[in-house]
Amino acid sequence: MKTSRRQFLLLSAGVGSSLALSRVAFSATPANAVKESDPQAQAVGYVADASKVDKAKFPNFASDQSCASCSLFQGKASDAYGGCTLFGDKQVASHGWCSAYSNI
Repeated sequence: MKTSRRQFLLLSAGVGSSLALSRVAFSATPANAVKESDPQAQAVGYVADASKVDKAKFPNFASDQSCASCSLFQGKASDAYGGCTLFGDKQVASHGWCSAYSNI
């Protein structure tokens, strides 16, 4: 079966638009993600990567703690980002941490 130029161009456009849409849908950080520089985030010592917690400032931090295992996290443990009751409609990184961590 021979592919015509028209079929090739239509197929290329379809593949290109699919790639563009998937890049938007699976972008690394959501637009409403909590920033570490936000005053509310700074107040609770939020970091997007729990491995960067200042252990001297937060001695209660344990290496097995992250937002994904916190009772305030409103997503699945497998989600990269999810809601947090502390931050309203903003999302936190599942591998993040803050001093409000609770596993109750």
